[in-house]
Amino acid sequence: MAERAPRRPAPGPGPSAGIGPRRVRRASLRSRITVAAVLAVALTLGVFALVFALVQQAVLADAPRQAASADVDRAVSALAIGSTPSVAVAGETDGSLVVVTDASGRVLAVGGDDDFADVASSIASSGSGDRVSLDGDAFVVEREDVGVESTATPTPAASTPTPTPTPTDDDDDADADSGSGGSRPDDGEADDDATSSTDVATPVPTRVVTTGYGVVAARSLEEASAASSASLVTLGVAIPVALLVLGVTTWLVVGRALRPVESMRREVDTVTAQSLSHRLPDPGGGDEIARLARTLNGMLDRLDSSATAQRRFVGDASHELKTPLATIRQHAEVALLHPGSIDGAALAGTVLGEEARLTALVQGLLVLARADEGALGVTRRPVDLDDLVVSETARLRGVARPDGRGPLAVDATAVGPARVDGDEGLLGQVVHNLVANAARHADARVAVALVERDGGVVLAVDDDGAGVAEADRERVFDRFVRLDEARARDAGGSGLGLAIVREIVRVHGGAVSVTASPLGGARFVVHLPAGPA
Repeated sequence: MAERAPRRPAPGPGPSAGIGPRRVRRASLRSRITVAAVLAVALTLGVFALVFALVQQAVLADAPRQAASADVDRAVSALAIGSTPSVAVAGETDGSLVVVTDASGRVLAVGGDDDFADVASSIASSGSGDRVSLDGDAFVVEREDVGVESTATPTPAASTPTPTPTPTDDDDDADADSGSGGSRPDDGEADDDATSSTDVATPVPTRVVTTGYGVVAARSLEEASAASSASLVTLGVAIPVALLVLGVTTWLVVGRALRPVESMRREVDTVTAQSLSHRLPDPGGGDEIARLARTLNGMLDRLDSSATAQRRFVGDASHELKTPLATIRQHAEVALLHPGSIDGAALAGTVLGEEARLTALVQGLLVLARADEGALGVTRRPVDLDDLVVSETARLRGVARPDGRGPLAVDATAVGPARVDGDEGLLGQVVHNLVANAARHADARVAVALVERDGGVVLAVDDDGAGVAEADRERVFDRFVRLDEARARDAGGSGLGLAIVREIVRVHGGAVSVTASPLGGARFVVHLPAGPA
């Protein structure tokens, strides 16, 4: 037979065994608020600094460009009125350079800062808006190409003389005749007149000549760059300082604001089930801290009341359960020790009576427990509440009271038709508990009324007993509460009936109250919303 291999032991709780989700240690609220505030402000200031730097750079760079454009306009205007390029660019300004070129790009004249005259040719071909570097400095360039018109007059030609006409024979005869008859002009003057000639000027043609110039001006960006750098340095120093001040201020302010919260946390941490009566000091005022303190005190009040009611409930339930069990045990022991002293029928009757009492008590406790958990199942359907009331009053007429008093007079003449939407079994328990409570405390008469009005159903149960004092009309619906006149256990009841009535009515959307009855005792009134007709 083959030997079975040894079984490997199950892994024990080693370093990696049984480790659940790793808990992440979170920083304190004070630290998180401080970090969040610093990060938010840092992001805001960073975006602001970036936008400010871009806008400032654009604004500062626009001033040199405007100055260069003004230099170009001034030179162009001078050329337009006939000034020579040298005159047009005359004038010295630090950080500026003005160049006039011809159409071929040859430098004709240079003006501005003399330190940059040697590098004027390097910007001769630059266009408007270009950035150039002159001797290591950044410059912005503006350019304008213009054509200057001028009138050209050519060299005038030699004047052409007009010949004097030669005298004819007729003229000689005339002269002879005149000489014989009168005086004759001087021969010299006549010769001059005869030999002189008249000069006639020939028209000289003119033409318009257009000369092309390129005017280029550059302005230094050094001042703009220096101003922008100074602003960035200032922001670079101011922003960290501002963030540091903000962080320290936020840390101190948040710490001071959370100090009362930490004090309340320590106070609440000392509260246990045995010290629910402890309350936090109220700082006063209407701020969040004061409201938190009042809210926590309200919570402690509710927990204290709940714990007190729970302890009372457990004590009362234990007492209620112990009494019938003790009765059953006592009769059983007597029957065992003295068989002849009690017959079987009497023992059985006692056991059955106490068993019924235990059953009613346990059922009541279960109803209240389900109501506390919000698990009181309600199967809603149309229920004729008047049928339940008539059935319960009919049963009451045929039941003898356990105290031996005479029969009760039950008046159900005021019961009218009424329909509600709810659970028939739970509503039947409401009617039964109210009628049984009235019968237990009535002297001789019980009256039940049921009416449907104003979209609701009103059930009233009256008795002619001692009634309920005004101070006890709210407490009577608490659990295991018995008023002084009903303390005797023989009168029946465990103190849960009215508490069950209130819980069932509540889950049906209604309300129950107790007032004085016209019969002299107590009147229990139930208001329920009416169901579909």
